[in-house]
Amino acid sequence: MNKITATAVFESLASGIRLDIYRLLVKKEKEGIVAGEIAATLEIPPTNLSFHLKALTQAGLLTVKSEGRFQRYRANLSLMLDLIAYLTDECCSGHPEQCAGLRPLKLTPETPAS
Repeated sequence: MNKITATAVFESLASGIRLDIYRLLVKKEKEGIVAGEIAATLEIPPTNLSFHLKALTQAGLLTVKSEGRFQRYRANLSLMLDLIAYLTDECCSGHPEQCAGLRPLKLTPETPAS
């Protein structure tokens, strides 16, 4: 991954709606979700949804496959993993194995951030 690609991915996720769409698709990664189901689940008007799906697809975060008159979307997890690797490659001066214990615990709604 390069800086231009990383920037494009971050820009496409800079919308709360797009972030919600991507996270929903991560949950349904294997089967994917058709656009109408995404709209219904997230309560997004279809015209608004298509704008966001296009941006995510152009950034490479989503793949889309036509199924008759429907479009099935899936999260491109390999791109996200590449982005994470790009961000962490130089962890601990190029020795990421030393950073293994640095990952914070996942916060729950009941757990306050420190």
